Amino acid sequence: MTVVADAGMLSEQNLKELEDAGLHFIVGARIPEVPYTVKEWQRTHPGEPIPDRHLFTQQIVQGVKADLRRRTVFYQYSHDRGRRTLKGIDTQVAKAEKAVAGQADVKRNRFVLLTGAKKSINRDLEAKARALAGLKGYVTNLDNPTSAFVLGAYHQLWQVEKSFRMSKTDPRARPIYARKRDSIEAHLTIVFAALAVARWLEATTGWSTRKLVKTLRRYHTVQIKAGDQVITAAHPLPDDAQAALNAIHLHTN
Repeated sequence: MTVVADAGMLSEQNLKELEDAGLHFIVGARIPEVPYTVKEWQRTHPGEPIPDRHLFTQQIVQGVKADLRRRTVFYQYSHDRGRRTLKGIDTQVAKAEKAVAGQADVKRNRFVLLTGAKKSINRDLEAKARALAGLKGYVTNLDNPTSAFVLGAYHQLWQVEKSFRMSKTDPRARPIYARKRDSIEAHLTIVFAALAVARWLEATTGWSTRKLVKTLRRYHTVQIKAGDQVITAAHPLPDDAQAALNAIHLHTN
């Protein structure tokens, strides 16, 4: 099993515990400094911009001396990510400059440097942030990992996030208050079963759960028994709804 998570979800201790349990992981890597492989590329390509989607691979050793862990990190540069990041930095620096000039309140702004009562712009931090703009890191303990697999697995996280957003709405998995373990586990089992069915329906039909429910609940089939005769009356389905049901039947037979 390979655990995939964002950088903020797992600490170094948690990663060690996963390894000790015999599990692999792919997590977003924090980048406090420009990575060595990126510096080397820039040294050998002076003045050249990093190509879009360019990948850097670096072997690293993490942990304390008595318990070192060897891992692989992939760094990917994206022009679009860099553009968005630089735009955000420009906005934050502009706000910091107003705060330093006394034209705005000092709020949570990482580029405002406070030295006693003196305010200034942290230009070193700004330069570091600009140097890292566009880079995204992915660290894994997989043996001989490929960048395609690692990045592909990580980029599926949005599917998980989507599932938990919809779990509060479409399956109506509202918070409950339960004390007994059996009650808690029963509720979670029902919710996750509903979530699994909903995601399967979406993948099979190409429709969202909301669209499926809203479209199909207006159509009913009624059976009327008159003596020994059974009469079936049904609302005719539109072509798109019938196609969705046909897809479901095809994959369940």
